[in-house]
Amino acid sequence: MSKSIGVIGSGQVGQALALGFVKHGYSVMLGSNNPEKRKELSESLSGVTVGTFAEAAAFGSLLVLAVKGSNAIDALNSAGLHNFSGKVVLDANNPIEQVPPVDGVIQYFTQQNHSLMEQLQSAAPSAHFVKAFSCVGAPFMVNPDFGGIQPTMFICGNDTTAKTKATGILHQFGWEVEDLGTVSAAGAIESLAILWCIPGFRENRWVHAFKLLKG
Repeated sequence: MSKSIGVIGSGQVGQALALGFVKHGYSVMLGSNNPEKRKELSESLSGVTVGTFAEAAAFGSLLVLAVKGSNAIDALNSAGLHNFSGKVVLDANNPIEQVPPVDGVIQYFTQQNHSLMEQLQSAAPSAHFVKAFSCVGAPFMVNPDFGGIQPTMFICGNDTTAKTKATGILHQFGWEVEDLGTVSAAGAIESLAILWCIPGFRENRWVHAFKLLKG
């Protein structure tokens, strides 16, 4: 499995995943297009190299896209679409509208039966997107501890080999994996973030994850 990881996005999710990959022995470059933030992160993230979006995308043989959903297409273009060609791209984004939640329910800018991941796959057709890490908060993405219960990460994507690589990483990171099929399932997975956020916004309860029970 590839050991060079490019993380495009320097928010909480990008930082958590970058440090998680370092913890598990990967070589990581985190991308930010903000020069001041690059300087700050270079000093605060131990073991992580920091560069621009394009530098991180070129560096990684496997990529993570973890930006604000409304900026995701722009981030692809800024990082250089050629840098995504043929690579596995873990898509941790959700199409969250920048408006306040309504009774704890966050709003999405995508229409029903459409997903942000489908838009990303269309924008970079030669990349192998795999939906992952989008249905849980950043503090629980790497080796989450729920009292011995292994939570479930739902994934989807069009490329079987890419999903196998993503599954290997998720197992390293302490997750059970449920493959829901092709990119057509991405909207259903993205919707889980809406459900995940409701207890947080309504009752300030953010310590939870999903578990699929099988008979």
